[in-house]
Amino acid sequence: MPKILVIGATGNVGRPLVKDLIAKGEAVKAASRSGKPVDGAEGVAFDIMKPDLDTLFAGVDRMFLMLPGGYSDSKGLLLPLVTAAAARGIKIVFQSAYGVNADDSIPYRQVELAVEKAGVPYVILRPNWFADNFHSFWKHGVTHGQISVPAANGTSSFIDVRDIAASAAAALTSSRFENRAFDLTGPAALSYGEAAETLSGVLGRKIAYQHMEPEQFVSVLTGAGLPADYAQFVTSLFHPVREGWSGGVTDHVMALTGRAPHSLRDYAQHNKAALLA
Repeated sequence: MPKILVIGATGNVGRPLVKDLIAKGEAVKAASRSGKPVDGAEGVAFDIMKPDLDTLFAGVDRMFLMLPGGYSDSKGLLLPLVTAAAARGIKIVFQSAYGVNADDSIPYRQVELAVEKAGVPYVILRPNWFADNFHSFWKHGVTHGQISVPAANGTSSFIDVRDIAASAAAALTSSRFENRAFDLTGPAALSYGEAAETLSGVLGRKIAYQHMEPEQFVSVLTGAGLPADYAQFVTSLFHPVREGWSGGVTDHVMALTGRAPHSLRDYAQHNKAALLA
């Protein structure tokens, strides 16, 4: 039975995606650093800096491709995987990022263009800011009652990773969506102040939002141990938020999955234990 390769299978999107695919009866090859099986899927060891392409792609006819967390060189790390998949006739479902199609010089957009020109079926998914960042990247702020990021008063249509995973599962298991791109958003655009109010209501304690200047944010990230280039990369992602470019809302999750996306309140209720831990 042909297998679906999931890159980043133990990550925020990868793990629920593996579960969704297994529930659909698919054979899944879960790629991670450890190479251990994931929730019923076959494990395969994967190091994005030096991938064993023959082992990785053996028996695979579809691939979910994304850039694992902690890396910023999307072109350098992902283009070899696109080329290798195309040479083997493997369908590519690529998790890109919301808004990158605004400028062909953006590295993620250049990966999209390579996927589009690869000569194999593809689907491009462009999720907006993950709601799940609140219990991962911004968890320290949630715990201490103040989220500080360089977003000013910009809004984002935060999306639950469950909806990204469900969208990817639909794209991987159907030909109906091939050779198209989808902008994945939550049902509403919220400022970080409004997001903090939503979290406060669900968690039963006050969480505030404070804008932080980009230069200070870089210093905070590097002080927490992030490499300087990755800290600069993460900080740069807030520029579109401040400019008002990340507040769009689409029906693309509905188009792919047949159901509306979860709200930020839904996300907070589902992840309440993690947010309070």
